[in-house]
Amino acid sequence: MPDRSPFALAALACAAVRGLEPVTATTYPQPDHDLDAALITDDLGRGWLVRAPRSPAAAARLDQESRLLAELTGWLPFAVPAISGSAELPEGGAALIHRVMSGTPLVVTDLSPGPGPTAALGRAVATVHELPEQVIENAGLPVYGAQDYRERRLAEVDRAAATGKVPTPLLERWEKALEEAGAWRFVPCVVHGDLAEENVLVDDGEVAGLLGWGEARVADPADDLAWLAAACREDVLDSVFEAYALGRREPPDPHLLRRARLSGELAFTRWLLHGVASDDAAIVDDAVGMLTELERTLEDSPW
Repeated sequence: MPDRSPFALAALACAAVRGLEPVTATTYPQPDHDLDAALITDDLGRGWLVRAPRSPAAAARLDQESRLLAELTGWLPFAVPAISGSAELPEGGAALIHRVMSGTPLVVTDLSPGPGPTAALGRAVATVHELPEQVIENAGLPVYGAQDYRERRLAEVDRAAATGKVPTPLLERWEKALEEAGAWRFVPCVVHGDLAEENVLVDDGEVAGLLGWGEARVADPADDLAWLAAACREDVLDSVFEAYALGRREPPDPHLLRRARLSGELAFTRWLLHGVASDDAAIVDDAVGMLTELERTLEDSPW
């Protein structure tokens, strides 16, 4: 699929949304390298976000996100994108257009222990995890059992090992973690699946909205805590988890944070596998460097 300039994306938005007359169009940074995105300002001063897929996989994610967002209406105390229109693309898939949401992206390094934004983040994640599975099922998104998910992780490690680019100590660490059956007795729930700083909008100490729902599924709640386990100081993570636990109807399982740390480590293998699948040497080299540094950091550290 072709890369699209901000002006090409503005043209798609103009065609898809009645009354939208673009005045400015600038590139909108995306963590998903398979998406083109632009920030549009129209003649009424309104801001719009336009996203278009660069690959069939990205087109599928946007389609999944569109269906899920329709199901989420009224379920959450914070905002999610409200799709205003879509533009079918000649090579397949569709561009999605929605109004810019209020709030600014979260900065994890600004979080401190205790109440305020840190606790608000824990409560927001808990709210997502308390959604009924029906919203995922109605949108046609994946639903995994605990054993299914453990087997997916095992297969992921096997694929990474087959590349010959993962340090042996890391492979042994992950295999040990996955063999510990007791740690994988969790109750699956709705997960966002792609929580990261850029997808969490905050305003006045509260979570104002969540973006990027294309990876949502019923799966391991640890997935939505993995990025925090990797990036937060321990005292900050403790505050997030305390607020999260209070926001759940049932107490979290005792191995949740251990699996979250493991999920964060395995994110490097997913980046490696993406580079191998796309035959992108730069991504592969980047992933290998990350894995080497991870091995050094985790040396003699229990999982």
